[in-house]
Amino acid sequence: MAGSPALHAQSSTGELRLHISDSQGLALPSQVTIVSEANRVHESLLPDEHGDLIVPRLPFGEYVVTVEHAGFGPVTQMADIHSALPEKLTITLRPATAQSSVVVSGSQTLLDPELAGAVNRIGKRQIEDRQISLPGRGLVDLVNEEPGWLYEGNAVLHPRGSEYQTQFVLNGIPLTDNRSPGFGSQIETSDVQSVAIYTAGIPAEYGRKMGGVIEVNTLRDLRRGLHGTAMLAGGSFATANGYGAADYGWGKNSAGVSASGAYTDWFENPPVLQNYTNNATTGSFSGDYERQFSSQDRLTATVRHEFARLQVPNEQLQEAAGQSQHRSTLETMGTAAWQHIFSTAVLTDVRGMVRDDTVLLSSNAASTPIIAGQDRGFREGYGKATITLEHGRQEFKAGVEGDFMNLHEGFNYQITDPSQFDPGTPRAFDFFERGRDREQAVFIEDNAHLGAWTIAPGLRWDNYELVVDQNALSPRLAISRYFRKAALMTHVSYDRVFQTPAFENLLLSSSPKVISLDPQVLREPVRPSLGNYFEAGVTKGLLEKIRVDANYYVRRFSNFADDNPLLDTSISFPIAFRRASIYGAEAKISVPRWGIVSGNASYSYMVGSAFLPVTGGLFLGDSATQALAQTSGRLWVSQDQRNTVRTRWVVHLPRGLWAASGMEYGSGLPVDFDGTREQALAQYGAQLVNRVNFSRGRVDPMLAFDASMGAEWHRKNHTTMRLQADGENLNNRINLIDFAGMFSGNAVAPPRSWGLTLTMEF
Repeated sequence: MAGSPALHAQSSTGELRLHISDSQGLALPSQVTIVSEANRVHESLLPDEHGDLIVPRLPFGEYVVTVEHAGFGPVTQMADIHSALPEKLTITLRPATAQSSVVVSGSQTLLDPELAGAVNRIGKRQIEDRQISLPGRGLVDLVNEEPGWLYEGNAVLHPRGSEYQTQFVLNGIPLTDNRSPGFGSQIETSDVQSVAIYTAGIPAEYGRKMGGVIEVNTLRDLRRGLHGTAMLAGGSFATANGYGAADYGWGKNSAGVSASGAYTDWFENPPVLQNYTNNATTGSFSGDYERQFSSQDRLTATVRHEFARLQVPNEQLQEAAGQSQHRSTLETMGTAAWQHIFSTAVLTDVRGMVRDDTVLLSSNAASTPIIAGQDRGFREGYGKATITLEHGRQEFKAGVEGDFMNLHEGFNYQITDPSQFDPGTPRAFDFFERGRDREQAVFIEDNAHLGAWTIAPGLRWDNYELVVDQNALSPRLAISRYFRKAALMTHVSYDRVFQTPAFENLLLSSSPKVISLDPQVLREPVRPSLGNYFEAGVTKGLLEKIRVDANYYVRRFSNFADDNPLLDTSISFPIAFRRASIYGAEAKISVPRWGIVSGNASYSYMVGSAFLPVTGGLFLGDSATQALAQTSGRLWVSQDQRNTVRTRWVVHLPRGLWAASGMEYGSGLPVDFDGTREQALAQYGAQLVNRVNFSRGRVDPMLAFDASMGAEWHRKNHTTMRLQADGENLNNRINLIDFAGMFSGNAVAPPRSWGLTLTMEF
């Protein structure tokens, strides 16, 4: 059968299998279109010479399937995908004069009547029409456009106030390390085919990092023959980007490769407006292979290699001293997955991953106030096995997983400006330690469709062994009710979460050796976080064209995870507050397509507070004094931005032309700066200091307007060309994201900038 690789580890994806023939049973290779507005899916596909087509990795939902063949009348039917087991659909075409079919349209898929909780989805068209980002930010920029997510510092994603608790699930494999541009390797956005985002109603299949779960599919729909994509981009800050991909399908096999490379002079968000020493070079390579052994068995294997080499941006005093810090990240991984269908009701999936990751930091002798060095990394082995059973209107899924990681962590510093540190702070420090992370889990979940009700209970058990040994039982429950006549869905969910601490620099953060740096600071191991998530919301369809989502949520934590950056070295250490409370509301209006217009607008409101004391981290100088003094009380979490507004609208013009405009507003993050104004001026300059409201304790609101224009034209031999121009922060406002404090660094958003992209598909 023709089709593409199917990795069903994502908790809510299924597969559609079509067979198309005429009334005599002869195969008809036809044009097939599959549409789901709720899931942002709009695909045009071709079956093989036998009239068979496999469409894998379809998010759960209802789909409009249209089949067309010259001389025959078109057939349009609905397909209901709500199981990991394949949904089979046989379509018979008849001559146009004798054809009759049920009239359905894509607007009928605006809502998914059997969705238990709230899921935000990003489809291929959104990815293709995205505003082109700086290198290393494409995927996180896409996620950051969704309500409830925001940046703090160096494009680090924060879901609903959580720090270091974002989990990427890459083709069914969970990646729990920090994957922001300055800290980890990036997934090339041009490789991404679809994204699903959970912040509540999270299936029991997922654990460990639970602020938000981002399911990423990079496996392309590999058709027979040779197909490919080439992209060239350039723009402000000397940015240049190139990408190429080629796919080939033959017989029961398919394979694909891709590679990318980029350079920019604005990689991280710098601490000062001058954007000193902020260049970076990035690159990636990926390959995948699939073999469909039979209709019951499928094997998929992938390899990925990614790297980034960058300079750490300087403050003014560091630039004047001649500081130069270099950081590099390197990641190589391989995955394999086997799927077997035992019967029409039973499916099993087994997959594994091996990964090697290295992060290095070096500083020259002119660095101030410290010369810092780092060499850390890990080797990881991951395995997972699941079984899915379908019975009537229920789908049960159970599984086991194990993650085994060997860590090494080296860190050293030498103080070059003793005036910046408390008396008695050692002038030099050298740390090296190895650790073994052992994590295991067992889960079971159900998805029951009972008339207008959908109920999705789940239970997960986790065991964590690194600096502490701890296990926990986590129940989950999501319930929805669909009112078809009103095009309205209501839903509620509860998630008990067990969140393991970030393992980046965890050995040092939890080590008693740090007492030598300041013996008065409390030193205890950073422990896992326990939390309770509650959400209630509604989804409403209007005029068969507009979708409105609104949610209210509450999150309660003990051992609330955060991080403590070391000066401006780009090194960050995990910490934990005694407890935290976060609550908020979100709303989003989406128009998949109404005439020539598509787009969305969203609003988020969030309040987050944490309660002292803090454990973990690496506090030096004034930060050590603050950590000692603040052993009780409450403070606003560093992601506590009360109001966030985002919008982007696209007008689709004739002849493949289109134009888009967008806006982002943020009311400002909290400030915790105990220095004098003169000290702030010397470090950051007057233009940035004037963007801080010290009496209010927050940075001033940010506001940025963006615009894009594009053209798409088609040539012979199925070749498509696209040209796109983007402008960001057209109002050229100085937008300060963070201002220096004990638990956050300093970060300036990019000024007015532009970009130009040329893409060819064949």
